[in-house]
Amino acid sequence: MSIKNIKLFLTDVDGVLTNGKIYLGLREEFVGFDIQDGIGHRLAACGGLPVGWLSGRLSRPVEKRAKHLKVPYLYQGKLDKLTVAQNLSQKLSLKLSQVAYMGDDLIDLPLLARVGWAATVPYGRPEVKRAVHYVTRTPAGEGAFREAVEKILRAQGRWNQAVRLFHQANHRKASFSSNLFT
Repeated sequence: MSIKNIKLFLTDVDGVLTNGKIYLGLREEFVGFDIQDGIGHRLAACGGLPVGWLSGRLSRPVEKRAKHLKVPYLYQGKLDKLTVAQNLSQKLSLKLSQVAYMGDDLIDLPLLARVGWAATVPYGRPEVKRAVHYVTRTPAGEGAFREAVEKILRAQGRWNQAVRLFHQANHRKASFSSNLFT
């Protein structure tokens, strides 16, 4: 299969959507997300590309961010990401060859090896870099996810439509909210 057949984009969280750093306060955890990746989620939705997050950790900030971005599929505390992806694909009547996955570490390798299109970030582990189809130019937590979304939508000829719908949706919302795409 090829990138043109991708119907679902799954991604790791720590080290892909974030820079991999976790800041711990006395009572809570802090995780940084990039606005560009938030826009990437909106562009994916406008381009008809559903997104899901698979994380080996449990994190309230991740749950909050996913809810804010309206991520339709969030799985946390799942170390066997391949099984999660297989179950979700089956539920959605998709083959794994129709799924893209973006990960950065050894835990991601079993899934990266089975999907139709695999990506990582520049500082992904060497074994991961050897296993993927694409390494982003943009670092993790700084818009790498958005870069991958754009790559998929452009390959499928849906980029211009996604941008047009994105602008239309934001124009309608502009009078109601100052928090359009974050």
